[in-house]
Amino acid sequence: MAFESAGAGELFLLGRLLFGGVLAFTGLNHFLNVEQMAPYAEAKGLPAPAAAVYGSGGLLVVSGVLVILGAYPVVAAGALATFLVGSAVLMHDFWAAPDDQVQDEMTQFLKNVALAGGAVSLLSVAGTSWPYSVGVTLF
Repeated sequence: MAFESAGAGELFLLGRLLFGGVLAFTGLNHFLNVEQMAPYAEAKGLPAPAAAVYGSGGLLVVSGVLVILGAYPVVAAGALATFLVGSAVLMHDFWAAPDDQVQDEMTQFLKNVALAGGAVSLLSVAGTSWPYSVGVTLF
């Protein structure tokens, strides 16, 4: 019922490709830039910062690809929403940043919150059959 109007399935697929693709690319970037990202994670107080960068990269790659494929949508969208809200608060705490970093941190915070909104939107339809998907699901 959610995808009955003309072109809705195709637009939903395009949205999944854009959303999941950007997140998967971002996760790949974590793997390619651990040396630059781990010190930032350490400065934010994360234990095992390199492992956190690899772990978050893996979550982003896997969940982004799952969104694109339409596989395990509840798990993928739920993991992304949780991660994005958590990383917004933990990693981009603009309210505690020095004056010269407030704008950059606020931009990153708002980007994560907006992406979390997209993940929550996907989560809201994760229990329905997604057009152009592999159709593998837990729920």
